[in-house]
Amino acid sequence: MIMWCLRIRIKRNDEIGGLQKLLLDLLMNARIDGATVWTGLDGFGKRGRATTYLEGVLINMPLIVEVIDEESKLKPLLAQIKEVLNGKGLITLHEVVVLL
Repeated sequence: MIMWCLRIRIKRNDEIGGLQKLLLDLLMNARIDGATVWTGLDGFGKRGRATTYLEGVLINMPLIVEVIDEESKLKPLLAQIKEVLNGKGLITLHEVVVLL
């Protein structure tokens, strides 16, 4: 079955403003079938290093919100997601083959 994968990359410190919760609430209210938030160990992007070490403790790790659903449900949400991100993060959308 052909579906679409939406990935939203943000940083853990973005969560201080509740960004992860805002994104998940938006997706739930849009009746998206499901979403997963992944925590990365390290990374970098246009806003710099995604992980900061403070006395040996990892902070500001990368977070990835991943959604797999129908294109017709995901594409209409892109403008709202961009607004919620307010210039932070990265959004990708691509076709995937779901086997199960």
